[in-house]
Order: sequence, then structure tokens, then C-alpha cells
Amino acid sequence: MQTKNIRQTAVFRASPHLVYEALMDAKLHAQFTGGKAVISRKVGGKFSVFDGYAEGVNLELVPDVKIVQSWRAGDWPAGHYSRAAFSLQKIEGGTKLTFSQIGVPEEQYEDVKQGWRDYYWTPMKEMLDK
Repeated sequence: MQTKNIRQTAVFRASPHLVYEALMDAKLHAQFTGGKAVISRKVGGKFSVFDGYAEGVNLELVPDVKIVQSWRAGDWPAGHYSRAAFSLQKIEGGTKLTFSQIGVPEEQYEDVKQGWRDYYWTPMKEMLDK
């Protein structure tokens, strides 16, 4: 299977702590995505978001700094996981999030790439920039 990699950045007018919490707190995550989220806050713990559409395992967690997860969508080939990394950097006036996702199936690449913008960065900004 051919795969591609995604790299994106987003800037939020919120602290790294608030951005980290939006990604890792199930209630906050559900608030900005509109879908049920179950998220372990432990390395090796599982998560499920968007009413179970996407799921994976936390590989590395550094509170307010970095999240690395194995990540897959429900319509991907069985058993295939990508590696998603969220790096948070405090900047003047907020947080710069640098996101990378390695191993996205080529057939889903465009949808996944746009999905991060439409279902994560834009609604997160709306929630956090208030």
C-alpha cells in the first residue's frame, strides 16, 4: 500500500496547556469536534474519537508539549495505523501547533489532510480563541 505524509501548522490564541487539554480531554475534544471521544491520558492507553470513527494508542505524552499517537480511521485498510504527532510551542500571544502524520493511505490522503483543517484546527480555534 502506498502512503503519504501530512505536515501542518496552526496557531491558537491560547496557552500550550489549553491546546493540549483540547486534544487530550475527552469532554473538550467532543466539544470542538461534535463527536463522542474516549481518551486515555496514559502512554499505551487507547483513544477513540468522532463517535468511534478514528482510534489508536498514545505512544508518547509530554503534557503541554507533545502528543504522539498511532492513529487510524475506520475506513482505512484493516490493521493499518499511521503515526500522528502534535508538537506545541509557546509563542507570543499563544501556541504554535506543528502536526505531522506519517503513513496515511494514499487513497485517503486528500480527505485526511483537509479533515485535520476542517474538523480540528478550525473548530479548535473557534473554541480556544474566545
